[in-house]
Amino acid sequence: MRLGILGGGQLGKMTAMAALQLGYDVVIWSEEALSPAGRATAFEVSGSLEDEAVRVKLASLVDVLTLENEFIPPHLLEWFETHGTPVYPTSATVAKIQDKWRQKQFLAEAGLPVPETMALESLEELRKAPEKLGYPLVLKTRTLGYDGRGTAVVRSPEALAQAVDRLGGLKPGHLMAETYIAFERELAVMVVRDRQGRVLTYPVVETQQPGYICRKVLAPAPISPQDAERARSVAASAVESLRGVGAFGVELFYQPGRVWINEIAPRPHNSGHYSIEACVTSQFENHVRAVTGLSLGSPEMVAPCAVMVNLLGSDHGPVSEDVLVEASALPGVHLHLYGKRLRQPGRKMGHITVLGQSLAEAEARADEAARFIRI
Repeated sequence: MRLGILGGGQLGKMTAMAALQLGYDVVIWSEEALSPAGRATAFEVSGSLEDEAVRVKLASLVDVLTLENEFIPPHLLEWFETHGTPVYPTSATVAKIQDKWRQKQFLAEAGLPVPETMALESLEELRKAPEKLGYPLVLKTRTLGYDGRGTAVVRSPEALAQAVDRLGGLKPGHLMAETYIAFERELAVMVVRDRQGRVLTYPVVETQQPGYICRKVLAPAPISPQDAERARSVAASAVESLRGVGAFGVELFYQPGRVWINEIAPRPHNSGHYSIEACVTSQFENHVRAVTGLSLGSPEMVAPCAVMVNLLGSDHGPVSEDVLVEASALPGVHLHLYGKRLRQPGRKMGHITVLGQSLAEAEARADEAARFIRI
């Protein structure tokens, strides 16, 4: 079987590496050639998916397609499905998730806990938002936002008007508002559902996201077993309601005794990177297993605790090869660099994972290593 991956970034690269380990050939599609994922495989197709010739070429090379991100228009995914190439997650699932307001509406109708939301397309709806949701409220773009892009916490009428302008103004299908949840922690659960409908969940993790960019993941999250089970149950129910196939990252807001779904990503997720070293079967391998029809592997951890730290770009410029020399001196630190040629402030350039007997031990060693590595 030949697996096609739509997207050439780090998630595509790590998914491809898992597929290659299972003996599959991998074809990467990326708009530009020589992507990080494309450089790790023998086959890469580049060009716009809006170009039917590109779609035809890609379809001729693969048996099944999967996604690195949720930003590809569902009608293009549906084209592959109608021309005989299955896509997982399906175009129908992606259509429910891609627009965050529609995603929240769908989850609410399924009886799942989500913040109250409003679509904002007119001045009248904008005026009513604080009356309905109160301050502070959260303003979001409905599509394409990630790592804090397209999100603003609004605490006053003046800030609301400024945020609307900064996020692109009022126009059909563009903005939404939702109730601000005063959470104690941000949690995440990786959920994998296979083509036969079988579901497994990874341990609940805490994600630390200063400035809306995930900096650190603690596995397992330091919460009670009862709250962890509640989070896993909500996350699994969400993916089942979507009839998702593959790995899904379910982000949650947590208060003791309660969780709300923040967002769902229909793909492997930053919060699951720790699983490469810390779990019997990584999120990437189980994603490949799910979309290709194999049985799923165990998500159980192989050590009591793990901490993952993202390595973010500090400024603009080319990536130095010296980082590999420096990092090689760090015992017990698993280093992943994504092969991006240029760094930018806040851009995810790689990550490190440290296993330990306690979160405190693993976090201390991970923090020390992160300070040592400069990208």
